[in-house]
Parts: sequence; structure tokens; C-alpha cells
Amino acid sequence: MSPIRTLVVEDEPIIAEAHQAYVQRVAGFTAVGVAHTGAGALRMLASQPIDLVLLDFYLPDMGGLDVCRAMRAGGHSADVIAVTSARQLDTVRAAVSQGVVQYVLKPFAFATLRDRLERYAAYRRQIAGSAEAGDQVDVDRALAVLRGSSEPGTPKGLSATTLNIVIEHVRSHSEQVSASDVAELAGVSRVTARRYLEHLVEQGLADRHARYGHGRPEHLYLWKRR
Repeated sequence: MSPIRTLVVEDEPIIAEAHQAYVQRVAGFTAVGVAHTGAGALRMLASQPIDLVLLDFYLPDMGGLDVCRAMRAGGHSADVIAVTSARQLDTVRAAVSQGVVQYVLKPFAFATLRDRLERYAAYRRQIAGSAEAGDQVDVDRALAVLRGSSEPGTPKGLSATTLNIVIEHVRSHSEQVSASDVAELAGVSRVTARRYLEHLVEQGLADRHARYGHGRPEHLYLWKRR
């Protein structure tokens, strides 16, 4: 899959530079530019292909919601992640109505934005390559990945920290990994490690393979690369 082309819209130059650096640090994303105003963002959207906009809602020339409305009126289909200090719930509701897919409150750590970007990338992988969903489960799975909610059958009690460790380990290996490998790395039992790995399989992020030898086959896991 091609890198997700991301536009950073932020009026504070230092913050904009930091957000651009954050995007570049997340695998599968590339920062294609920075705009410091809403008008500048709309010009960039009109001049080059952009998949995702990290949008500050407090800009010097127009509000973030106005930028979203102008985008849609202009036929721009790029997704939007709001990056803002606006905490009013009516603003959140209005953002959702304008198709904002994630809402990140300032200030935030890199890990927070990375989590949202990775969820967005997983969502895009879920919906790629098919014109329509096979059934309700396919729709629920795609939205669960994006929103971070649980879906039926997902193991309960997963730690976000441990899950990120498992994801990074599996994704960074070009070869299959076992539950024993993950258990040693994450400091959990083999049974617990397998729950995390099976979760990745259920989310469509990894494939499971069986290695046969003496006795019961061993399950191995490989990150799905599009």
C-alpha cells in the first residue's frame, strides 16, 4: 500500500514542525506539506493528492469546521483528524457530522498521535481492495479498528501498552514469529501472548500459519503487508 499522504494544518510554526516530524516517524505515512492557515490548506488540497489532514481547529483566518465544510463543498474527499484544544462537546459533535474520523486534544504525546494514525492506517487496510462489505461483521470490524472499540470475539483485558509492543514486534519482522517469542519480549505468559496475536489476526492485521513437527502444530504469525 502506498504511504498515506498527510497534510499538517497548524498556525504555530514550532508545533507544525513537531507534528510534521511525528507523522514522518509513523510507518506508512508521509508528510506532504504544512499549511498555517485554512486558505493555505485548501490551496494545497486543490494542488496535490492528499489522503489525510491533521487539522488544527483554531486558525487565524477560519475555524477548523469551516475548513471541513469548504473541503467537502470543493469536492475534497481527504479524511480529517482534528488536532485541537477545543473541548466543547458541541464542537466534537459538529466535527463528527463533518466527517472527522479522529479527535485528538492538545497537548498530547507522540504515542497518542501514533496510536490514532496507526488505527487510521488499519482502518484503511480493512476497507482497501473491496467495493462493498461482505456483511455486518466487516463493517463493525473496520469501525472498531478506527474507533478503538471492541468487537464481538475480541479478547477482553488487553493492555494498550502491551498491544503496541506486540504490534511493533510483529510488524518489524519479515519472518513469522511465535507466541513464545512475543511472550519473552513483552514479559507475559505464552497463553497471554497468543491472545494478543490472535487479536491481530481477528483485526485483519496479521496472518496465522501452522508449523508442523512432533506433536501439536505451532502457530506462527506474520504481519500483513499490502
